[in-house]
Amino acid sequence: MRSLGGFGVVLAAGAAGLALTACGTAANQAGTPHPASSTQAVSHAHSAARASTEALAAPQPAATGATAPTPTATIAPVPSPSPSAPAPARYGNPSGSATVPAAGRAVSTRHPNHVIGSGSPASCTSAAVVRAVAKGGIITFNCGPKPVTITMTATAKVVNTHHRTVLDGGGKVTLSGGGKIRILYMNTCDPKQIYTTSDCWEQKWPQLVVQNIAFTDAYSSVRQTSTSAYGGGAIFDEGGQLKVVNSGFFSNRCYATGPDLGGAAIRALGMWPGRPVYVTSDTFRGGRCSNGGALSSIDASWDVFNSLMSENKTTGNGENPAASGTPGGGSGGAIYTDGDSYSVTIAGTVIHYNDAHGGEGGAVFFVVDAGAGRLLIEEHSALHHNPSGGYVNAPGIFDDVDQKVVQPTIIDSTDN
Repeated sequence: MRSLGGFGVVLAAGAAGLALTACGTAANQAGTPHPASSTQAVSHAHSAARASTEALAAPQPAATGATAPTPTATIAPVPSPSPSAPAPARYGNPSGSATVPAAGRAVSTRHPNHVIGSGSPASCTSAAVVRAVAKGGIITFNCGPKPVTITMTATAKVVNTHHRTVLDGGGKVTLSGGGKIRILYMNTCDPKQIYTTSDCWEQKWPQLVVQNIAFTDAYSSVRQTSTSAYGGGAIFDEGGQLKVVNSGFFSNRCYATGPDLGGAAIRALGMWPGRPVYVTSDTFRGGRCSNGGALSSIDASWDVFNSLMSENKTTGNGENPAASGTPGGGSGGAIYTDGDSYSVTIAGTVIHYNDAHGGEGGAVFFVVDAGAGRLLIEEHSALHHNPSGGYVNAPGIFDDVDQKVVQPTIIDSTDN
């Protein structure tokens, strides 16, 4: 479905880089139906001063004829301050200054519909997460004052009849796949999650919002077939809308080979054309997948704001369609996108030290098969040290629209 047979030139991107400048909103896309388908520890330094004092007793009256002792003042005990709670984790590019539209920002969770936990780490379980996500609405956590990791034993699945599902970890929750489990799943084309329209592809609802949370050691073992929901180690989303804000993705994986299988952190397919997938102030590090060590999609536009993608890597080889004798894949060290009439905007974002040795685009692989589309990079973004084994037409980038190699749109850029 996608590139590239005519471009056999191999350019060594090596340590060459691209420092860039960015902001904007990706254009809408329209697509054709598609079949249904380690851990980075975040430490929070804190201390509590402890004071101990001894109250001095008041002096007793002196005996007759004795010299009275000099009175000594009583010293009141100094109260010990309560230990302060760790600050919530912050993710993304700390120097990112791209303006984020209202639709790409975090949503209010002041009035949650469901709260996971009753104040202790032990009360925050995989089963509680699964139950809450199935109920939809605004979901928050109450796991105590300290950061907590919840190891998932099953995938949390969105029910399509819920208009919106918001999962907010408050900057203190990490969901771990334990190296075995995909963590979060939404699929408008999965009858088990309930069909809501006659055409499940590119439908508008539901909307999934993930914010202030981390995903680590997730794994999707699903292989690429004509009907499988493949890719998406931490999050798989087909249809509807998706927004991810101030969240971290660390050491996530999906199946190692497949010509179009991708997205160690996030896989998005057939999303509603009226709005891009928003990625705002997020960190992606250490992802591994056949294609797209961080993000992957078919027929989905993306707006990536003030984020950081580092040390992600593809594991496939042979590209797409797969070369003879290869399993396919290997493109898009950080981002792998494909499909009809879609765009990608990267603004205020750093993409560095990613690797696509098995294919093309060490940082970004962008192929539009039919219709309009543009890869836009601006607002002080920086791409550097993103090597690939195949052809690139800008440092770390493969950009092909309607079977023509084109240059990405890079505003106020400096080519390092």
